[in-house]
Formats: sequence, C-alpha cells, structure tokens
Amino acid sequence: MILVSSCLAGLPVRYNATGCPDERINKLLVDKNAVAVCPELLGVFMTQDGNDVLDRKAEVIENSGRNVTELYLKGARLTLEKALELGATTIVLKESSLSCGSTLIYNGEFKAKKILGVGVTAALLRRHGLQVIFEENLPSFLDTL
Repeated sequence: MILVSSCLAGLPVRYNATGCPDERINKLLVDKNAVAVCPELLGVFMTQDGNDVLDRKAEVIENSGRNVTELYLKGARLTLEKALELGATTIVLKESSLSCGSTLIYNGEFKAKKILGVGVTAALLRRHGLQVIFEENLPSFLDTL
C-alpha cells in the first residue's frame, strides 16, 4: 500500500485552498493501490527542518505569529499511525510543504523561498523506516513495481 498527499490526489487542501492533481496518483487511488492523507489536516492545523521540530529545537509558526507546532506534530503522528495501520512502506508527499517536503521546504520567511530540508511528517515517517518520496520521483518508483 502507498500513502499519498491529499493535494496530489487533487483535493483542495493546500495553503491556498487548491490541489495539485497528478494523473499517476489518481490511477493509484482508483486502482486502490494508494490512500490519500493530509498531515496538516490531520493535525488540524516557520519551521527549520522537520527533524528540528521533532527534536524540539524548532517550532512551526504561522505568518500571524501563532505557534502551530503541536498541530504539525499531531498530524505527523496520525499520518504515521495511518501508514502503519495500512502496512504502507512508501509514502508520496508534496515537495516543499512544511509537513511533507522530503528534500526541500519553505524557509519560513513567507516569501516563497525554498531551502534544503525535510518536513515534519516526512522526518517522522523516515525515522520509522518508511520510504518517503515526492511526486517528481513517482515515475521511477512506479517502474520498480
């Protein structure tokens, strides 16, 4: 079983109430080879790296100044629970997200600048031995199935 970001399934769950549908993801969902999940919604909703948040060295702060660290951690934990419950070994997440980014995240200045880093959910999933990839790596991953 594969877990995928809800935004990649086309659901309007991104910061700007849009999705970013991916045909390959939709096929996985239609064929019941994947389940969609959004860590930020599970946590009900500027971070450093997700590992720093997990280690309590950094916090997630909204543009308004509200600290949403616990909500991000809750969403990450619930996503991990879902992955384990489904026996998922691979999770496809949306790159650049503060929750889901697997190689890049926004730098927290709210100016659309990205930095090398990993999101909170991606970091937690990897700490539990799960493979986390982003949507651009999906074609090569599917070729291995």
